Amino acid sequence: MTGEKNEMIKLYDRGVRLKNGTPVFEDADLNSGSEKTMSRRILRAHCGASGESLKIRFDSLISHDITYVGIIQTAVASGLKEFPVPYVMTNCHNSLCAVGGTINADDHAFGLSAAKKYGGIYVPANQAVIHQYAREMMTACGNMILGSDSHTRYGALGTMGVGEGGPEIVRQLLNNTYDIDCPKTVLVWLTGEPRRGVGPHDVAIALCGAVYKNGFVKNKVLEFAGPGVAALPMDFRIGIDVMTTETAALSSIWVTDGAVEEYYTIHGRPEAFKSMEPGEGAWYDAMIEIDLSRVEPMAALPFHPSEAVTLRELIENPGDLLREAEKRGEEKLGGHIRLTDKIKNGKLVLDQGVIAGCSGGMYDNIAEAAAILKGRSVGSGGFSLSVYPPSIPVNIELIADGIQQSLLESGAEFKPCFCGPCFGAGEVPENNGLSARHTTRNFPNREGSRPSDGQLAAVMLMDARSIAATAANGGILTSAAEFDYTPPEKHGRAFNISSYEKRVYFGFGRADASEELKFGPNITPWPDIPDCGDSLLAELCSVIHDEVTTTDELIPSGETSSYRSNPIKLAEFALSRRDPGYADRSKAAKAFSENMKAAAETLGLSEEELAHTRFGSAIFARKPGDGSAREQAASCQRVLGGCANICYEFATKRYRSNCVNWGIMPFTIDKDVEFDYAVGDCLYVPGIRKALVNMDKVIPAKIVSGGRVSDISLHLDGLSEEERDILLAGCLMNWYARTNK
Repeated sequence: MTGEKNEMIKLYDRGVRLKNGTPVFEDADLNSGSEKTMSRRILRAHCGASGESLKIRFDSLISHDITYVGIIQTAVASGLKEFPVPYVMTNCHNSLCAVGGTINADDHAFGLSAAKKYGGIYVPANQAVIHQYAREMMTACGNMILGSDSHTRYGALGTMGVGEGGPEIVRQLLNNTYDIDCPKTVLVWLTGEPRRGVGPHDVAIALCGAVYKNGFVKNKVLEFAGPGVAALPMDFRIGIDVMTTETAALSSIWVTDGAVEEYYTIHGRPEAFKSMEPGEGAWYDAMIEIDLSRVEPMAALPFHPSEAVTLRELIENPGDLLREAEKRGEEKLGGHIRLTDKIKNGKLVLDQGVIAGCSGGMYDNIAEAAAILKGRSVGSGGFSLSVYPPSIPVNIELIADGIQQSLLESGAEFKPCFCGPCFGAGEVPENNGLSARHTTRNFPNREGSRPSDGQLAAVMLMDARSIAATAANGGILTSAAEFDYTPPEKHGRAFNISSYEKRVYFGFGRADASEELKFGPNITPWPDIPDCGDSLLAELCSVIHDEVTTTDELIPSGETSSYRSNPIKLAEFALSRRDPGYADRSKAAKAFSENMKAAAETLGLSEEELAHTRFGSAIFARKPGDGSAREQAASCQRVLGGCANICYEFATKRYRSNCVNWGIMPFTIDKDVEFDYAVGDCLYVPGIRKALVNMDKVIPAKIVSGGRVSDISLHLDGLSEEERDILLAGCLMNWYARTNK
């Protein structure tokens, strides 16, 4: 066998077929067994279609309090009468934000009123983080869940989860479908058993490092199987699975076995289990082989989960690795962060540890951290350790088993069920601080720093086990694999549902049209969005040549979250941390800026031509949209007058979908075209409406730069007829308003 190798993971970019439970490489006859994969069978069952085009209806939907207000407002404006499937609204993102007075509580009151009016499920603040609630209460083997959060991943429980922007939730609420071409499937073959001190984040970080930058699994489904699965407890599987979002995969699914059956039984839903495995002869487009016995404790250095190094390497040689991270910081943050200052007497000393959320804050991770810290101290120095359990039922279990008390006695701090440390709304470290976190992301500013004010900090991702070992060593970076401790004994797990029974509003199937929606002063409707004109004239209001532009850079997380129900105010934050002048430039372009007037004159456009031309702004980024599913990365551009994105490729399907759903032209250009234009230059696309109607894939356009006109070819590859119609209407909301009349 040949493959791209490291000590832990091998990649095989060729077809593989399962024969008698063993993967065998095959180059011929390609898709003859693809329908026997677990993922393909689930997809077919949810669309009832054959062929490559899928129109999927999900079994249930889930959102949190950053997204559900806008989703419901859009759906109501488009004709919503009642939620057709269970729709869960959790309150785990804005539940502790102090920005904006009553804003967050007003959003929560809106969510509860919507659950009553339209028949939804409402989970109050601090009861559970979004994905833990879904695991405990919503999953079922063979089902599919769509969430407006990118980490909607429940494959380890036999459920295919997909994270998309809010407009895709709106589609489902209005009985429309999620439309994609049948994705390719990659077999993830697990062997071996993890060593002591190695946790799920170590496996996940190693996987991200192996496949993200080369695009090996981009927009594909990962299917986990192999003898190594049986060696992993459920929390371990779930911890790997939720991080598959960071590989750029579309979704994931795992074989189900007795451990999954036991999970559902413990959670009072034994009927949700069924045995799932690939059929004999199942064929995959590629394979990843992970030898769990060779996985080492890992770290993802700033500023991406794919910046993977072993803790062994980092402990032995911190200087060179941190200098590379400092260079990335200068490019991303626009300021110098001094990570090498953290090296004291040859050892890397961290400022903070956080174990939290849908990836870190699970029972087994917290129990293992408690075992490492048992009888030891976090210390009274600068290092702190915070622990966020994922749900009240898990917290009750931690209390009953003495785990919470043990950690508190060691000096760790226990916090509510809250996602804040993952996106910059909690546990912000000191200026120039370096935090170690078992959370999902370490993008720039995800820790809450504010580069525009000279406040810079950074996060590296680590597993809870090595974070606890580091805490026990006074903040000196320490590998759990090299730490002397006794792992907790395995024992029967428990699930106490009483808090949900007493606090969660279960309204599915009980819609009450007489209920009134509760609006706070910050909840504002979407502004009017124009349809597509005959032609388009857009000023380039931001030009970004970074290899990847994240959604956090397009619309920051953290303190902006409180304004997610106010599209006009939120739009002011668009690109604020990456290109602070963007919002003002875009608003000027929307009003036909001086640069656009000069461009129109250079192009010789008549008054009649201008009368049929839409004006607005455009951005260029080499590869935009990595990260979060939140649609505000696109909608904020649209509110400011954004009309187009130009790129070599989109980082994720979900960001491209968000652009389309908000009426932003998703233009790509050939990778050999040098985009050497600047902010203030103007793009003119004559006949854009006709090109859309004709479904043209190549659209000739012109760019005016320095008083000169040059030609450029734009591409709209992969555009469906429905996406075409949405772009013509100006946005999905406009399209629904017209089609539902």
